[in-house]
Amino acid sequence: MVIFVEKSKFMSVYLQISALTKSFGDLLLFADISFGIAEGQRIGLIAKNGTGKTTLLNIIAGKEDYDSGEVVFRRDLRLAYLSQDPQYPAGLTVLQACFYSDNETVKTIAEYEDALVSGEPGKLENLLTRMEQLKAWDYEQRAKQILSRLKITDFNQKTEELSGGQLKRVALANVLICEPDLLILDEPTNHLDLEMTEWLEDYLGHSRTTLLMVTHDRYFLDRICSGIIEIDDRQLYQYKGSYNYYLEKRQERIDVQNMDLERSNNLFRKELEWMRRQPQARATKAKARIDAFRDLAEKLQQDRNSGDVKLAVKASYIGNKIFEAKHVSKSFGNIRIVEDFNYVFARYEKLGIVGNNGTGKSTFIKMLVGETIPDAGSFDVGETVNFGYYSQNGLQFEEGMKVIDVVRNIAEVIDLGRGHKLTASQFLQHFLFAPEKQYDFVHKLSGGEKRRLYLCTVLIKNPNFLVLDEPTNDLDIITLNILEEYLASFGGCLIVVSHDRYFMDKVVDHVLVFKGQAEIRDFPGNYSQYREVAKGEPDTVKKKQGEKPVSSSSDTAKKKLSFKEKRELETLETEIPKLEAEQSRLEVELSSGTLSSGDLLAKSQRISQIITELDCKTMRWIELSEKI
Repeated sequence: MVIFVEKSKFMSVYLQISALTKSFGDLLLFADISFGIAEGQRIGLIAKNGTGKTTLLNIIAGKEDYDSGEVVFRRDLRLAYLSQDPQYPAGLTVLQACFYSDNETVKTIAEYEDALVSGEPGKLENLLTRMEQLKAWDYEQRAKQILSRLKITDFNQKTEELSGGQLKRVALANVLICEPDLLILDEPTNHLDLEMTEWLEDYLGHSRTTLLMVTHDRYFLDRICSGIIEIDDRQLYQYKGSYNYYLEKRQERIDVQNMDLERSNNLFRKELEWMRRQPQARATKAKARIDAFRDLAEKLQQDRNSGDVKLAVKASYIGNKIFEAKHVSKSFGNIRIVEDFNYVFARYEKLGIVGNNGTGKSTFIKMLVGETIPDAGSFDVGETVNFGYYSQNGLQFEEGMKVIDVVRNIAEVIDLGRGHKLTASQFLQHFLFAPEKQYDFVHKLSGGEKRRLYLCTVLIKNPNFLVLDEPTNDLDIITLNILEEYLASFGGCLIVVSHDRYFMDKVVDHVLVFKGQAEIRDFPGNYSQYREVAKGEPDTVKKKQGEKPVSSSSDTAKKKLSFKEKRELETLETEIPKLEAEQSRLEVELSSGTLSSGDLLAKSQRISQIITELDCKTMRWIELSEKI
């Protein structure tokens, strides 16, 4: 039941939630959670996928019921909700969809237009006064301006003709134009390119609207939100401050929990020993201790099952030759994607691809992995390259399959390297699929859980070249943090297409910027560094700062070292001596005659790895040195 309370000049609380509980059958999402949102607050909601973020937003918006508790609004509160999957009645145009709300201004505009058609002078005069009072005359113009910034230009197009991404942007324009007191946003940056995301960030930054939102865009969270609410293990935690402040305080909370867990483990070991010593016939006093032991065991099991995603999957060997793009051209009608494009991809390179929607980023990587054929030119891919391709469209699972069977169809046993192996079930547990969840049907999974399962199917094949097209969509922040750590230490090559600025800054060392109509620039740095250089500066200045056009001739790359190659050469000159020193130390230890058989085997294997690494790094050093 939703309750409304009268507005008071002494009270600025917009929303108060008390002892809210929600479950689906046996699945308890959250229990007895309470929090409030006051005027002017901007709250980010964070939780793992499948733990009730969207459900909570739906409850607040009145679209879903709950088991117990209270949801209390200020009585005259104007609320607008952007859902993940917005729906509109068939037949509405884009502009009509923008005016589809209970907003008083919108209703007045509709009444005014009806009065114009009916020609009632008395009614028109009254409506003209109300239009003036509500400042409704520029409402349509503002709607068109917001739609244009979101790259929606055909205002008369029917909503049923729009793609899912376009419909989400129209819905975003709808809630922004309403100018509500409380704005609820569920993944507002999904389907926005970087330019649109930065515009929305600026728009909300200058707005006085109170916000509650779910987003995986951490820069967006950090720059917009003044507080964070986290749902973890069915409980709610509140933090007053930015996203970075939340990260610090969350780690402090986890450290305290780990200390408590260690104390509980010590107690468990003592109680377990006592249990084993006791005879079968126990007194009533001992029974209470036994019950306490069982409660403790159950709690510890829950704590162990709530760990983070572990992406400890090895990369297979990759040779010196990765791929070379040779005079590649591709266009669709008048839209040029690439034209006479040449590029030599280096070993262990981590490249980010950015640009507005429709500039050809996904087409480019589809040509690389062989799903799309270039109009001219070719991609010469090395023989040892084993692509792991994570598509923007995702894997089309059989909805009737069980989660465990999806993985078993690829491999029953997964090799993690260095003699470590996992069964399919153990592997899934590392991705937060508990044993009981593994036997759920795929159609029961949330969008984020399906994305996580898809990521499993990519990494399980031990690729040495990951190509990730929008991997951050529908993944929760906790999973993203672990994925970033994995990619930062990934022992292979990487290409990432993403609109997530934080993610790109963490995992890539340079970016290709697709500007449209085959204009592509190679920038030696992360996305934030590129934006600092690009903002408000003419092309001549950009080039002086290090941004350069990608060569239209393969000979250009051989004239001198690029900025990226210089950094690689410097790194090699540091790494090679370290490896040589480690090799010398291990050779001395092996000849000492004091090692056990296990140590002898391990150090022999390590020397073999070092020799392989030295050969590869030395060859690459020679290649780069010849360009100086």
